[in-house]
Amino acid sequence: MSSRVETGRSTSTYREPAAELPDAAGRFGAYGGRYAPEALMAALTELAEAYRLARADPAFGIELETLLRERAGRPTRLHRVPGFERLLGVPGVRVYVKREDMAHTGAYKINNALGQGLLAARMGKTRVIAETGAGQHGVAVASVCAMLGLDCVVYMGAHDMARQEANVAHMRVLGAEVRRVDAGGRKVKAAVSEAVRDWVSSTGSSFLLFGTVTGPAPYPAMVRDFQTVIGRESRRQLLAATGRLPDRVVACVGGGSNALGLFHAFLDEPDVALIGVEAAGRGIESGQHAAAITAGIPGELDGTFSYLLQDADGQVSRTHSIAAGLDYPAVGPEHGYLRDRGRVRYHAVTDATALRGFQAFARGEGIVPALESAHAIGHLLESAERGELPADSLVLLGLSGRGDKDLGIVAVTLPEA
Repeated sequence: MSSRVETGRSTSTYREPAAELPDAAGRFGAYGGRYAPEALMAALTELAEAYRLARADPAFGIELETLLRERAGRPTRLHRVPGFERLLGVPGVRVYVKREDMAHTGAYKINNALGQGLLAARMGKTRVIAETGAGQHGVAVASVCAMLGLDCVVYMGAHDMARQEANVAHMRVLGAEVRRVDAGGRKVKAAVSEAVRDWVSSTGSSFLLFGTVTGPAPYPAMVRDFQTVIGRESRRQLLAATGRLPDRVVACVGGGSNALGLFHAFLDEPDVALIGVEAAGRGIESGQHAAAITAGIPGELDGTFSYLLQDADGQVSRTHSIAAGLDYPAVGPEHGYLRDRGRVRYHAVTDATALRGFQAFARGEGIVPALESAHAIGHLLESAERGELPADSLVLLGLSGRGDKDLGIVAVTLPEA
């Protein structure tokens, strides 16, 4: 979304800690805001107000909680992974994994899709527009639209459609129209641009169901709020299992909704280290990566101001990651705020390390993780090897989704798999 007009409305939040953010302009410190064409400002204002009213309505919360339980299968499981602990080789380390791969449609994306889908129906919209990279957001949106009787159009880059054929078929089976995007890098950034163009011309009947914690206000806060169920459940489950909070919480970061959903329940716990893991692709030095916080600088993209990969002329850089869901040149504005505060530490791991993480879970635990999640797994392997994972640590690891969608990529990259 281009930077023509910036304004904001106050949005309340869906979780306990750090409730003062975003501010009335939709900002998280220096980041966030609402950068959008004039043609979208009325629609964004309408959305912010509808969300504010929905959150204040107990009936909305009850309906969402019911659907999360009955349709999404919440709460998802939390359990130890002793086979992986042995691979780490660190005395006394305990790793508990939050199994968002066990949610309906195979990933955490269903949490936000249900929340925004209900909001779209509440607003009287009959058509939902979505963008997707790895396809999991598109599948979740298509599933929710089928359930609620809403028309569904999903934009997906041609490159991502080729590497995520199973999810493309899944969306179509659910009744969604999947529109191929050949512009730009033919990945999720291009899909976002096309989805926004569609919305500009159809705001009266259509709802843009954005999939991550970026975009103009109120999207960064709203998507985060719908995902904080992950962290709230994890905190309760880990306390019940161990009687204590974790020493560190680790999650992959693309746009960043999975990580924020997990981190928010621990933001006000200074003794809990929060670690976000980005995609280093073929290596930061190669320039073929998607590590917006690790290697980017602040800038405006898709309606918000945050860390962004761009060249010396301010042009958005092409990205690369083996994981389609991490292959995006920016990160949500709240991540920028948390990075600058030092509250979350961000690291980047390569495709090769992510594949090691994939194999470690598949062969050590019988769990096939999404390649996005495999970045967080790989980071733990590297941390143990470098001696950076202390003995007797209690680790909470976010598993954002299942890896069925990635088996074709893995089969080509690791033929012995």
